[in-house]
Amino acid sequence: MSERVPAPGDLALIEALVNTLDIEAGADALDTEDGRALFGLGVHHVPGARELRESLRATLLAHAGHPAHQDVTPLGDLLARAPLLIALDAHDGSARLTPADAEPLLSRVAAAIAQSLVAGTWARLKACEAPTCHWAYYDRSPAGRGRWCSMAVCGARAKMRTYRARRAGEPS
Repeated sequence: MSERVPAPGDLALIEALVNTLDIEAGADALDTEDGRALFGLGVHHVPGARELRESLRATLLAHAGHPAHQDVTPLGDLLARAPLLIALDAHDGSARLTPADAEPLLSRVAAAIAQSLVAGTWARLKACEAPTCHWAYYDRSPAGRGRWCSMAVCGARAKMRTYRARRAGEPS
């Protein structure tokens, strides 16, 4: 739904995973082979990927100051099962986190979160406050107070609802 530029670095993975579900249309890309292929998932991985997606969505809603959209497994509990390795480059000594397991989506997400914490970008990944959307987006606003994935769609709808509610309350 969003016309925004994708999140920076590995946060794009998290943004893409959260956005596999179009709440308004009721379409889940994880139901399709192409949608699963983007994350290297087989059909048997889908329940775990959905659990991870909704835990991420709840966290991104919290980044935007909103309550969780549903009861979910806490993201920290899921990430505790994500083994990571520190890979060191012998030439320049640089280090990076890499997945240590055969089913790397959870570990890739954990590594992306850890790297974004170091970069200071994690809290800028948010979920749209519109209940029919909750699309993930990277908040590039100067003050970090973005509320919607799209000002032209979700923001405009919210502002129109507020305007109409205010007008309905005015005496004729």
